[in-house]
Amino acid sequence: MPIETGTGGRTKHNRTRLNLPKTHWLDAACVGIVEGLQVLTSQRLLIAAKGWGSRQMGTLNKYGFPAKHKTRCKTFFGFQTGDMLRAILPSGKLAGTHIGKLTDA
Repeated sequence: MPIETGTGGRTKHNRTRLNLPKTHWLDAACVGIVEGLQVLTSQRLLIAAKGWGSRQMGTLNKYGFPAKHKTRCKTFFGFQTGDMLRAILPSGKLAGTHIGKLTDA
């Protein structure tokens, strides 16, 4: 795809010409040369980067000695750290349905 840049003045010109409100997510769509824009939603997409990745191969305890070893791959049986899970445990001490995020161990 070609790369295009624009100034703040051009972004404001495009926004006022298209009668769009001043919001960050609509300003990002008005950068550069914009002939027409069809906005299909009235709200932004709610996503966030969580930063679950790490280059450390282990964790240290408070004295500086290795406490845990981390594997090289971020996925395990198709799951990775930060995924939302529902665990259904039929019996035992922790029986029931549990919903939450997967953490690394």
